[in-house]
Amino acid sequence: MRFSLFLLIFYLLFCFNTQAQSTASKQVTTFTIQAPQLDTIRTIWVYLPKNYENSEKSYPVIYMHDAQNLFDDKTSYVGEWHVDEYLDTLTQNESIIIGIEHGNEKRIDELTPYKHEKYGGGQGDAYIMFIKNTLKPHIDIAYRTKPEAENTTIFGSSLGGLISFYAAITYPETFGKAGVFSPAFWFSEKIYDLVTSANIPKTSTFYFLAGDNESDTMAPNLIRMIKLLESKGVSDKQIKSQIVKGGEHNENLWSENFSAAYEWLMTNQ
Repeated sequence: MRFSLFLLIFYLLFCFNTQAQSTASKQVTTFTIQAPQLDTIRTIWVYLPKNYENSEKSYPVIYMHDAQNLFDDKTSYVGEWHVDEYLDTLTQNESIIIGIEHGNEKRIDELTPYKHEKYGGGQGDAYIMFIKNTLKPHIDIAYRTKPEAENTTIFGSSLGGLISFYAAITYPETFGKAGVFSPAFWFSEKIYDLVTSANIPKTSTFYFLAGDNESDTMAPNLIRMIKLLESKGVSDKQIKSQIVKGGEHNENLWSENFSAAYEWLMTNQ
């Protein structure tokens, strides 16, 4: 299955890429924090706007998964998203980006809210509780943030897209926006059941992206989910979706489309 091959490549290339040159912006720093919900200590990457130190402004916050792949070729496995390079060009609609490192062999467990017969998983609630109850309160104290849901986005790809969507549906009072790239909706039918029974606020917004060459089910599953959201009364203003012709399940697809997603999410209030 293409997903299992993707995981193998992910692991091997990550292991052999430790000698690469760092490409992270000087705006990026890291810290570690106790994650009691996950029984571990987790490394967090922080991108601060270029004018952060010279201003008194407060900023929206985007929580992103797989931090190793967002800012730095040295820690990525097949290339970074170039999130920091893009944000360094901005003079308005700036944000603080909080990148959460994945748990390596625990990545599937942490980024999936349901169990899969073959791949396991199902510890996504604990991971989201870490973000919601431990990490976010710390970030809102340590940095000048706009802590309200309408200024808090959760964003990821693949399993990260799945858990981001789950978090926005389950905790809309915390995560008002979601960037959902190549979401692994195939992982469990329960994600559709969740949406069917959910009360989705008129303030929630979703940016969806998929490539038409990722798998046989990726784009159809995404279209199915969007139709379900629309049947729940979610308006066109709350949803932006893009199916990229020739797009494959990789960092290149997500990196090339991050700026468009960011712009829409940050300007869609």
